[in-house]
Amino acid sequence: MARPRKFDEHDVVLAARRQFTETGYHGTSVEDLSRSTGLSKGSLYGAFGDKETLFRRIFEEYCAASDQSAAARIEGPEDQALDRLRDWLHSPEGSSDDSRLGCLLAKGTAELAWTDEVIAARSLATFEMLFDSCRQLIEQAQRAGLVDPAADAAVLGRLIVATHRGLEALTEAGVDAKTLNRMADAAIDNITSTAIRG
Repeated sequence: MARPRKFDEHDVVLAARRQFTETGYHGTSVEDLSRSTGLSKGSLYGAFGDKETLFRRIFEEYCAASDQSAAARIEGPEDQALDRLRDWLHSPEGSSDDSRLGCLLAKGTAELAWTDEVIAARSLATFEMLFDSCRQLIEQAQRAGLVDPAADAAVLGRLIVATHRGLEALTEAGVDAKTLNRMADAAIDNITSTAIRG
């Protein structure tokens, strides 16, 4: 009869995710995972499979959480749609080690999508979800009279996602939150003013 597990699976997965985010897939060894999670290599393999299987699980859960957040942003008053986009782009005031770690979606895509079909397909699906949610928010803003209804909502939505990716990269580089948030505000304000001018 198998012995009961003596660890919190959620805590172990979080620790492994932080390790992968910090050092990347290829830069993370099983020894690193063992040290960061507090589990022996045998326990890791027994509970989660090999490193690839564990990473794919973590990547899937991360992308699913991103999908849920994107869907939640669509909900709310249409005249506040741009505020929800602005909030998504904004960085929290004050720096932290966690904010400097960056995004596992971006890192996993950059490192693995060109060689791993599973990661490539999942990352593309998540980016498509982000594109679509931002498009819907732009359309809400258009209906609320905040953005020119003739503007291409899909293009503007993709521009917002690209801006978010860029701001995340700058966060990792250590750019302060005040500067990043001024850039985020300029992006939203420019979409509004440019779209209205046509």
